[in-house]
Amino acid sequence: MMTFPLQSLTLAEAQQKQFALVDTLCRHFPGADFLAGGDVGLSPGLNQPRVTQRVEKVLADAFHAEAAVLVQGAGTGAIRAGLAALLKPGQRLLVHDAPVYPTTQVLIEQMGIVLVRTDFNDLAAIKQAITEHCPDAALVQHTRQQPQDRYVLAEVLAEITKCGVPTLTDDNYAVMKVDRIGCEYGATLSTFSCFKLFGPEGVGAVIGKADAIAKIRATQYSGGSQIQGAQALEVVRGLVFAPVMHAVQAEVSEHLLIMLNSGVIAEVKKAVIANAQSKVLIVEFHRPIASRVLIEAQKRGALPYPVGAESKYEIPPLFYRLSGTFREANPLLGDYAIRINPNRSGEDTVLRILRESVSAVTCESV
Repeated sequence: MMTFPLQSLTLAEAQQKQFALVDTLCRHFPGADFLAGGDVGLSPGLNQPRVTQRVEKVLADAFHAEAAVLVQGAGTGAIRAGLAALLKPGQRLLVHDAPVYPTTQVLIEQMGIVLVRTDFNDLAAIKQAITEHCPDAALVQHTRQQPQDRYVLAEVLAEITKCGVPTLTDDNYAVMKVDRIGCEYGATLSTFSCFKLFGPEGVGAVIGKADAIAKIRATQYSGGSQIQGAQALEVVRGLVFAPVMHAVQAEVSEHLLIMLNSGVIAEVKKAVIANAQSKVLIVEFHRPIASRVLIEAQKRGALPYPVGAESKYEIPPLFYRLSGTFREANPLLGDYAIRINPNRSGEDTVLRILRESVSAVTCESV
């Protein structure tokens, strides 16, 4: 299986991204302001907590955008808000010709959106689809929807924008792992879950053009729809740690890739790194033992399922089945392969769990 993973930040690059975010934070929270707990409710004249507004300005500056808004509903809520800002029910949405992420598919069905599918790996096909079907907006997933995807986000956005179509990027699993996200490449809106970046449960972010952000903010007129000041502070606290933690994680995955493909575990046929959706190791076995390996792995300390896919709760390594979109694209691979996310663990822990789990399954078969 050939994969085309996104280029992760090096540890040095991740440190610089962390330092830049902290510098931005200092400009918006002087003195002891950042040590306060954060306000709640509808501040007069703002219709939102003042601290939330300040954190949103930090996010906009950090991602070189005009504006940002925090929303309820994590990544799904962010995509919902973004789609509603760009589309009316029943309008056309340009998407990649690949399995749509399940939660996004629900939003598409709820809005009655008509999908226009084309191959984002082919820029000429994008132009042709826009010319023939006149979509009202485009949704581009930053990470991979299927193993063979190789498109460059900046090039896809440039082609769509050149045709006059507004764009929304699903940047989940890419933020603070790669050099830039969608809005930094010209997308109308970028969306992502703050929970996947060591932030609080249920908070999403939409960042991009001011006029589109204003449409989202106009829907948040009630106190119950607001992200409160304390939640907003949690968002930025988690975000500061994300780049370096994810760079370390990427480095561990690279080391594991080399070791597994060198034959340290004989039962492993091949290992590749893929963005599925988070950047993980896909480990393929010679025999269809994937499901049994997963059962044994959790007995030895591996997480049996994701919480927020790299949330603050996910410290041990994750040993899990292939993602739904990858299994849909490769139905037979599900019996032979698993995905491993090291999370905060090192190579030794992952190899120990994998080796012991495979050994236990092999002994059962004898």
